Amino acid sequence: MRIAIYPGSFDPLTNGHLDIIQRAAKIFDRVVVAVVKNDSKSPLFSMAERQHLVGRCVEHISNVEVDCFSGLLVNYVERRGTDIIIRGLRAVSDFEFEFQMALMNRKLNERVETIFMMPKDTYTFLSSGLVKEIARLGGDVTPFVPPPVREALDAVFSSTLPQSTV
Repeated sequence: MRIAIYPGSFDPLTNGHLDIIQRAAKIFDRVVVAVVKNDSKSPLFSMAERQHLVGRCVEHISNVEVDCFSGLLVNYVERRGTDIIIRGLRAVSDFEFEFQMALMNRKLNERVETIFMMPKDTYTFLSSGLVKEIARLGGDVTPFVPPPVREALDAVFSSTLPQSTV
């Protein structure tokens, strides 16, 4: 059985992430979407909330599961009994960072391979940071995220939006 790990903070999951998950699920027997605790980031949603949201968004894909981890990715990959990491690339700017990470992961564990996947061209501009900014400013994120994520963003930001004086 070929198992692939798709790690990320997924704060929040976007349609670009979901596109990669759906396409990876056609290639691999099992895809584990691994929500990572990243100490260098201040997430909007807790790890448990992100795991729950991702789970709701992928529940229709039978060979996808959602998990959480912290620590080194290569250690997590080994614990899961696989050697495949999936990473998404949106633009050339992503490649430099992801290439460096892939080489470091290979240096830490020479059996680990990183597979780069690009989302549909309609999602190449999309990032979790942009989605959070649009939601924070009261914009409509419906085209960019699955419905459960939109609902969660609405719940977070609806109380912080400025009220109209009209």
